[in-house]
Amino acid sequence: MKLNIANPALGTQKMIEIDDERKTRIFYDKRMSQDVKADGLGDEFKGYVFKITGGNDKQGFPMKQGVLRPGRASLLLSKGHSCYRARRTGERKRKTVRGCIVGSDIAALSLVLVKQGENDIPGLTDTQNPKRLGPKRASKIRKLFSLSKEDDVRKYVIRREVQPKKEGKKAYTKAPKIQRLVTPLTLQRRRARFALKKKAVETAREQAADYAKLLAQRVKDRKEKRSEVRKRLSSLRKSATA
Repeated sequence: MKLNIANPALGTQKMIEIDDERKTRIFYDKRMSQDVKADGLGDEFKGYVFKITGGNDKQGFPMKQGVLRPGRASLLLSKGHSCYRARRTGERKRKTVRGCIVGSDIAALSLVLVKQGENDIPGLTDTQNPKRLGPKRASKIRKLFSLSKEDDVRKYVIRREVQPKKEGKKAYTKAPKIQRLVTPLTLQRRRARFALKKKAVETAREQAADYAKLLAQRVKDRKEKRSEVRKRLSSLRKSATA
């Protein structure tokens, strides 16, 4: 069984292949998103705790969260489901997936390091890979640098250096466009948008009042016309009887 172990804290990842089934038996009958103590894998894993995040069986079918069985299942999947990517709007497709319970037919298992043990694992806990890109959203930049709402977020954007492909050109830096950044211009646009909405509501209200007034006037005119017609008919009948 192949174990793909990820360490999000340091940004490292390592693949370990274990052929001894007695060691990998600690993962059997465990579900996805369940924590497993890795002491049974060997002395180098003593004290480590891993979390199961997914995997594939020997034929390549992926494990799907929520399918509570140690075998395969054929499910009708649509947009938003894992293990499926819709190609067209409203498309649904029946796909074969592997259940979320680990068994002996699993070929590769994805794990995340939850707790570090006594010894370091080379390539996983002894090195650190810095993130290539910094946060892009304004609230996440504030969270990273512990900024207040009064601080200017634009001064704290993480820039990265780009080496040009052509020789002789100087290296330059790139920075992401900050998302959800509240500036005086955005506030002005928001005020203008709300003013337009308010104006539209008031216009609709005035038009509704004018229409109701016009409708009442037409009903009144119709009633007056009918009363005039009735008066004429009654006068004609009286003259005919006389």
